[in-house]
Amino acid sequence: MALAFGAAGYAVGVTGIEGTRETAAEIRGAGATALALDLDVRDPAQVDAAVLRMTAELGGIDVLVCNAGIEGPTAAAEQVVPADWNQTLAVNLTGAFLCDRAVIPAMAARGGGSIIHIASIAGLQAYPLRSPYAVSKWGLIGLTQTLAAELGASNVRVNAVCPGPVQGDRMRRVIEHRAAAEGLERAEVEADYRDRTALGRLVEADDVVELVLFLASDAAKNITGQAIRVCAGYGL
Repeated sequence: MALAFGAAGYAVGVTGIEGTRETAAEIRGAGATALALDLDVRDPAQVDAAVLRMTAELGGIDVLVCNAGIEGPTAAAEQVVPADWNQTLAVNLTGAFLCDRAVIPAMAARGGGSIIHIASIAGLQAYPLRSPYAVSKWGLIGLTQTLAAELGASNVRVNAVCPGPVQGDRMRRVIEHRAAAEGLERAEVEADYRDRTALGRLVEADDVVELVLFLASDAAKNITGQAIRVCAGYGL
């Protein structure tokens, strides 16, 4: 997503706990502007400082994409330890809230903007063995709709993107952990995810990127408060 925003002409603030410098360097190498900042979204002071620096060095924030997330444990609810529960919600839900609250005043003062939460299909249906993750994503959609109602008068749009199973390292880990938890072969679990989609395939990362770019653009100027699926028809 960061690379795509750079290619689309945005000045990009790349934040996270790893890979930020390399990503920002790649964006700059392609001729766009990028700022790399180490950021743990669980820390309000770090979030506030990052937003202040991005505002000063990039000239303001028009689009916020909240994409920090962890998969959390794969276990029945009674086996989930409180520390893992708290960690998952701290990153996936509270982290987004802290970023939102930090950018809202300046975004509203600029006359509007777009906040995009990366939620999940798991925030729209039951997701057995992944209760902390599912709850964090259900909460993120609730935050999306509430902020959309609060910020509409300021022309700040807030939407959630809900990917289904996306090809890549994260999904590979999810499949491996579920296979271990259920005593199944990895291939069986992967086939089950694929079979649950109407289109019979996993989502590609670029599918998510294109939806995020659309929601950031003026083409989506009248879309707010929505949880939009990009999931190949998962769970239909």
